[in-house]
Amino acid sequence: MTGSKDKRIRYAVIGAGNIAQVAVLPAFAHAKENSELVALVTGDPHKRAELRERFEIEHDGDYDELEAVLERGRIDAVYIATPNSTHRDFALRAAAKGVHVLCEKPLAPTAADCMSIIDACKKADVLLMAAYRLHFEEATLEAIDVARSGKLGKLRLFSSFFSHVVRPGDIRKEPEVAGGAVLDLGVYCINAARNLFEAEPTLVTADLIEKDGVDDTTSAILHFPGDRIAQFCVSNSVAGASSYRIGGSDGDLRVEPAYEYVEPLVHYLTIDGATKKKSFDKVDQFAPELRHFSECILEGREPEPSGEEAWCDIRVAEAILTAARSRAPVALEPYQRRRRPTLAQVEHIRPVKKQEPVHAPSPSLK
Repeated sequence: MTGSKDKRIRYAVIGAGNIAQVAVLPAFAHAKENSELVALVTGDPHKRAELRERFEIEHDGDYDELEAVLERGRIDAVYIATPNSTHRDFALRAAAKGVHVLCEKPLAPTAADCMSIIDACKKADVLLMAAYRLHFEEATLEAIDVARSGKLGKLRLFSSFFSHVVRPGDIRKEPEVAGGAVLDLGVYCINAARNLFEAEPTLVTADLIEKDGVDDTTSAILHFPGDRIAQFCVSNSVAGASSYRIGGSDGDLRVEPAYEYVEPLVHYLTIDGATKKKSFDKVDQFAPELRHFSECILEGREPEPSGEEAWCDIRVAEAILTAARSRAPVALEPYQRRRRPTLAQVEHIRPVKKQEPVHAPSPSLK
């Protein structure tokens, strides 16, 4: 369904939860040079009616009407923003209709499901991208550049803390939809460690506190080649924190906040005992995803972050949960990821206006 370079890619957004309403749908206004919001698919008719009017959406439908909406709207690409357990089904259905797939993280709850999506998109000759918004954000990409530069010396340690208090009834507390702290928050920590070290972990140890069938609070240690260690703690029951620190023989870089999209991110770079602080403006982190994916579709090139990038994270997330529940280390097969995000991907786009969501409260209490 790709077209000439002067066309706009026609999107259907699948799902109308909080992230879709406050970030994804409004981001189309900042990506309109090559991306167009055409359709919304959700199981809530009240959401469909109100959001269709608010965002001037041409087509909408229930989840079981997905294929009909794709055809009716002449859709080129979907943005999947539904609960984790449904990503695979919607991705396969879209690919079967020849529609490109941009999917929220985690791409799927298991590495096997990620590979099913990758294979289906490849077979259908459609592009697949995982929605890692921080791969287009300056503080994140500059941190990777600092780590690569040698300024910190020989890299040794990575440590991260990411938490929030999840409100009662939120899907992040539900095992049926693949909730839990590792798949929601841990993926960010895993992705940061992998790309700062420019390597894939080989051994995982972990521990967790389980509540209602999901990991509520988890601590993990990842061993990387070259005697490097990454450690992180994530929780759905701890007051909001968002930071990471990478240290080497000559210095360290602390990023705090590190993973947010609602506030500016900040660097604290310490070399030879001297610390420099650098703040990065709050930006729209979602429009660059749309712009990049549409550009890749129009130019026929592989997006970064690809489905492979998502698979690399989820195989580690799976190993963490297995290690924690079995109380035994889990070894990972050696793997080399040749492509990494770079500063060339940075986009500065003004933040979206605050949205009042329809039947979609924030997941966090504080």
